[in-house]
Order: sequence, then C-alpha cells, then structure tokens
Amino acid sequence: MRMRLETKAFRPTRRQGAAWRRPGLLPGLFLTALLAAAGRMLGELPGLGVLGPLVLAILLGMAYREWLGGVPLSAAAGIAFSSKQLLRLGIVLLGMRLDLGDIVAAGPGVLAIDAIHVALTIPFVCWLAGRLGADRRLALLTACGTAICGAAAVAAISPQLKARGEETAVAAATVAILGTIFTIAYTLLQPLLQLAPAAYGAWAGSTLHEVAHALAAAEPFGQEALDMAVLVKLTRVAMLVPAALLIGLWAQRRESRRAAAQDASAGGGAGRTRVAAPWFILGFLAMSGVHTLGIVPQAAAQGMTTAAYLLIAMGMAGLGLGVDFATFRRLGGRVFAAGLIGSLLLAALGYGLVRLFGLGG
Repeated sequence: MRMRLETKAFRPTRRQGAAWRRPGLLPGLFLTALLAAAGRMLGELPGLGVLGPLVLAILLGMAYREWLGGVPLSAAAGIAFSSKQLLRLGIVLLGMRLDLGDIVAAGPGVLAIDAIHVALTIPFVCWLAGRLGADRRLALLTACGTAICGAAAVAAISPQLKARGEETAVAAATVAILGTIFTIAYTLLQPLLQLAPAAYGAWAGSTLHEVAHALAAAEPFGQEALDMAVLVKLTRVAMLVPAALLIGLWAQRRESRRAAAQDASAGGGAGRTRVAAPWFILGFLAMSGVHTLGIVPQAAAQGMTTAAYLLIAMGMAGLGLGVDFATFRRLGGRVFAAGLIGSLLLAALGYGLVRLFGLGG
C-alpha cells in the first residue's frame, strides 16, 4: 500500500526544527542516515564510484519518495532537520579540511568569477522564465537558487518576496533536480574536460547549485579538487546576504508602489527588510581558523571531517526526500526549462572563466 504524503509534513514549525532531542525527529534522522549509509556502500561498487556517495544519497532519497508515494508523516521533522541543520553543520565541520592560507593564495579570481556568475545568471533566468510564461516569484526564486546556493538561497529569498509555500517548494525542487542532474553530468564529463583537479573543483564550486552538489561532484577526484570546490562555492554562498538584501529592497519598493497606486490613503510600507546571515559560512571559516592554528590534533580533525561527510550525506538524502514531483509537474515545467537553460549557460560561462582566470592551474 502506498503511503499518503501530507504536504504539511514538510513545513515543520520553529519548535520542531529547534528541539533536536525530541523523539519526533528520530524516524526522519534514521531514514536519512540509512540512505546516507546506502549511498556510501553503493559508492564502493564498480561504475558508481564516479558519482560519489553524496550524489547517490540524494538520488536514493528522490527514488524513495517517488516509488513509495511519499514518506511517513512521523519522519518529516527529522528529514527537514537533516536537509537544513545537519547539512550546514556538516559544512561547518568540513572547515577542518581547509587552511585559511589557501583562501589568500586563491587570489581575487575566485571572487571575480563568483560575482560574474551571480550577476549574470539571476537576470538571465528571470528574463527567460518570463518569456516562457512562468510565475514571476517562482522564476526569481529559481534564479537565485541556481545562481547562489540552491535551496538555501530559495529559503532566504522566499520571505523577501512573500512567496507561497508551494512556490518555495517548487523552486527548491527545481534546483534540487537540476543540481543533481548537473552533478552527475560533471562527474561523467570530468575526464574529457582537460582540467587539472583544482581547476575542475573551481568549475564545480562556481557553477553547481548546492554546496553539497559541489562537494559531491568534486569528491571523487581527490582532495585538491574538493578543497578548491569548497573554497569557491562558499565564496559564492557568501553573496547570498547582499543578494537577499537587494532583492528584498526591490520587492519592498515594488509592493509599496503597487499599494500606493491602488489606494493613495494606505499608509506605511512593507516593513524593514530582514536578511538572515549564512551562519554556516562563519562556522566554516571559524573551523578553518582553528585548523590553521593547529589547535586540534590531526586525529581529532580527521574524525571531525569523517563526521562532516556523514552529516552532509544525510542532508543530501533529506533534500532528495523533499522533492515533490507532483507539485513540480503542476507548476514547475516552464521554470524548470528556464533553470535548465540558465544552468547550461552558467556551466559554459564558468568553464570559460576558469580557463580565462587560470583558476586552479
């Protein structure tokens, strides 16, 4: 019998998200951990190792939800916790792999490439989605998710636009599906690209959607590729704050103009724009600083890195479990087409810029 999926299961309250010790989180945490472990084991099989355990975890999550008709309501809170808090905690712990001296050594090319990508991808995807007849807010959410940092960008921008829950879900699903497709494509194309490992990591970090997607694409090709992917991707994620602020101000001004046009006597504005800082970037940099100073013994640092990979894989499984194909089929066809074309442009532009700037050698 197919289990019934309830949409409200994927909208946990703040209390649900914060109370990590509550028994209600355990079923979802167990499910994502099981899928993460399965992804790790499948990654050891011949032919699947090129995908890496992180990509396999999200694919298993998507397959589970689609084939079983959803997930149990009791697992929803734990799945949401895995795909948000655990994913970001894993990224924080992954900072133990990186020396801050590498950031200085990377030079201004990293910032330049990421800034160009964000500045061009958002308006292009929005314009193309509008030409295809997609909803404006859905298009902007998808554009931000594609250009900056996937579902994290969708979640940060959504309140600024006062987007409906289904618009947020479709945008997040679109970005998750596109990111997974491109992650798989990157891992298969890598031997043909004639890029050094660090340059490939820079390409993945500057163009793939989620932090976890960049990690998944770079991980099979060694530590040098992975470290560069992390560095470049987190620089790109840092652009979420100014992007969210600018979009929030634009949306606020647009709404105020519309309200004034409808009723000149309607006082007040849309309120103060609030932007949530990406705390996991600060945590990542803090852990990198600790590693740079050599405070933590090497064995402990290695253990924290292992834990980071487990948490990130659980987060990837949670993202896969959160993809609602039914809602996507109803609302997301046109915006998916725009996101797909935008992602292709981003990949091609990123490849050219990595070559132009000589990033990664």
